[in-house]
Amino acid sequence: MRVEILYGKAGLSVAIPPSIEVDIIRKPQMPLLSNPRKSVAAAFAQPIGSTSLANLAREAKTACVLVCDITRPVPNHLFLEPLIQSLISNGLTLQNITILIATGLHRPNLDEELISVIGSRSLADRVRIENHFATDDDTHVSIGTTTRGTPVLLDRRFVDADLKIATGLVEPHFMAGYSGGRKVVAPGIAHANTIRRLHSSKILRDPATRSCNLIDNPLHMEQLEILQLLRNYCGREIFAVNTVIDEERRLGLVNFGEIEASHTQAVEFAQSYLSIPIKRKYHNILTSAGGYPLDQTYYQTVKGMVTPLEIAELNANIVVASECSEGLGSSAYAAAQRRFLHQGPESFLEDISEKSMADIDEWETEMQVRTQNVVNVQLYAPNLAADQAYLTGVDRIDSIEETLLHNVKSSPDSRLAVIPEGPYVIPTHTAIN
Repeated sequence: MRVEILYGKAGLSVAIPPSIEVDIIRKPQMPLLSNPRKSVAAAFAQPIGSTSLANLAREAKTACVLVCDITRPVPNHLFLEPLIQSLISNGLTLQNITILIATGLHRPNLDEELISVIGSRSLADRVRIENHFATDDDTHVSIGTTTRGTPVLLDRRFVDADLKIATGLVEPHFMAGYSGGRKVVAPGIAHANTIRRLHSSKILRDPATRSCNLIDNPLHMEQLEILQLLRNYCGREIFAVNTVIDEERRLGLVNFGEIEASHTQAVEFAQSYLSIPIKRKYHNILTSAGGYPLDQTYYQTVKGMVTPLEIAELNANIVVASECSEGLGSSAYAAAQRRFLHQGPESFLEDISEKSMADIDEWETEMQVRTQNVVNVQLYAPNLAADQAYLTGVDRIDSIEETLLHNVKSSPDSRLAVIPEGPYVIPTHTAIN
């Protein structure tokens, strides 16, 4: 049989040898919005925990709208233009509206890529669009410190705006539980030092810091406290547009409202489609890094390794396919990978264990090392140059089909779990009654 998995923009068709029994793990069918644009208008008119978008716009002189960067497949083309139009129709001028790309510590989005993020060339030509730069001290303002000691510095363009709106996609996140909402603010527009603290080993090694979990998740709790510090600092509420999409990236939910309440409602809708109970574990798993735009770098590919762990037997083989069209990732990430390879996994984890602030991007290395302590990762990424492939620190393969056949022959059983969407679907192990 052949299975299609997300890989780059085109996908990847994998021929599974007939001797292998296949269980495909994917989202159940999601109810879709028949008229997305009408649903967007309804969301703005009937918000959660706030007055309408029109009323909010009438009470504001300036607005800042946060938009996720290129790594997230947010359907901005469906809601961003009507959102901006509503602001203008209700008294705000174009000169007083800023769309801010919430890059976190990622690279900026420019030129045609920026148009792709916004989803509308005409909108991009009319509205001021700027990237967040986490290492630019002058563009941040300190708003306090969390009870866990995180110094909170946020982009002043958002802090100073009368109307603050974060937009995003609710999807599984292997640290924060779910993306969207508060995560677009921090780390989205946070200073590098805030981000480094949020990604310290002390937070990441907590068992509650995992996909599809918000209960006692220390990263999530820090993010909520950051929102409260922002409210206290500016004396204004923060709002959000939340979306949920199906496997084909069609819209299943869109809402608008107070940032925490609207995000909670979106999570409640999404969780039964994103978190899939599985009654067994596997010695062999085939997954992806989520396809474009997520799998442009190996840095993001780590998410595909981590998310199947709950259904993986000890020393299971996890085959991950990632296009890696932009290579390994940042120079800071490459440095972290070199340290891991030089020190070895145990020494690397010990070295970072007591840091109050992680080095930039070393958190992805930490998540990979913890994963490799329990499973064997095999990477299909033919676009990686030899020097970058070496820095991955995992086994590289040239053929998925041959690797799967070899893995199964060497395993106690012939069953293979296939997760076509990679990190967008989280399989959870449920014991058989």
